Amino acid sequence: MKKKGFIWAAILAVAVGLAGYVYQNQGEAEKSDAPSRGKERAGGPLHINAEVVKRQTLTDEIRVTGLLIPDEEVNLSFETSGKVVEICFQEGARVKRGQLLAKVNDAQLQAQLRKLQAQVPLAEDRVYRQTALLQRDAVSKEALEQVKTELEALKADIDMVKAQIAFTELRAPFDGVIGLRQVSVGTYASPTTVVSKLTKVTPLKVEFSVPERYSSEVKKGSPLEFTVDGFLSPFRATVYACESAVDKVTHSLTVRARYANASGELVPGRYASITLTKQTIAGTLAVPSEAIIPEMGKDKVFLYRGGKAQPAEIKAGLRTESRVQVLSGLSEGDTLITSGTLQLRTDLDVVIDN
Repeated sequence: MKKKGFIWAAILAVAVGLAGYVYQNQGEAEKSDAPSRGKERAGGPLHINAEVVKRQTLTDEIRVTGLLIPDEEVNLSFETSGKVVEICFQEGARVKRGQLLAKVNDAQLQAQLRKLQAQVPLAEDRVYRQTALLQRDAVSKEALEQVKTELEALKADIDMVKAQIAFTELRAPFDGVIGLRQVSVGTYASPTTVVSKLTKVTPLKVEFSVPERYSSEVKKGSPLEFTVDGFLSPFRATVYACESAVDKVTHSLTVRARYANASGELVPGRYASITLTKQTIAGTLAVPSEAIIPEMGKDKVFLYRGGKAQPAEIKAGLRTESRVQVLSGLSEGDTLITSGTLQLRTDLDVVIDN
């Protein structure tokens, strides 16, 4: 029993000793911190950045992502079925409108055409003879009309066979770049068989969408710039059409612009970063957005005057990504404080670092 009492007395003594040590160290720490806290209260001038307010051009822009799409694009296929007997294009080459690209077997149609064409001279001779006989009242007018009808029907049959022969020829519907061919000579092709793809890349279209709140500000003729990875300089295009309605799911308006692409340096399918200019205001006062302090529904800034910070209430106008137009409250040449806005107060001593 005495042994247990001794143990508890030893534990109590150690605890008291530790408490005293902690209290002593805490007191010394407070003494050492006291001068520094006093220095903070005494303080010195606040170091700030500033800029001189001047007139400039302010541009309101929309930044979105879009896609380059071809001006025209089509999957090429024959209008009739048959065995491919000729392919007349090089993959990836530029072709002209009307150029023959491929052909299926038309031997039977060619034979039929020759047969019909051989009957034309005889039919024309019948019309000639019936006309001469009618002038001598040797035949009736109805007989002449009959041979004329037969001649016209023959010519119509010839035109129909020529049209069928044209179906066996695959020709370029517009100027463009032809892609990789999907068939070879000897392939049996049908109207569902894709021979290749033809793409018109001059000009190119730039397709993008803008939020519905901007739908009334994007119009035909609006200029824009876009950049593409791998090219340092931006490209310029012009809006030529907008969708007729805002998409009900995405609540955005689809817009298309046209880029000349005269040298063909850009290809369809690439993403583009688009900057659309909504409005440009020249010769206006503008300040960095971080310099403005909202307070009780109003906007204010701090100006540097005689080494002190002085507040000024402003009326803001157009807001861009980095700057805000000032309609009133500032004058050209004022020195605007642009940093430390949360620490600023009236008549605070400040020093300009930059």
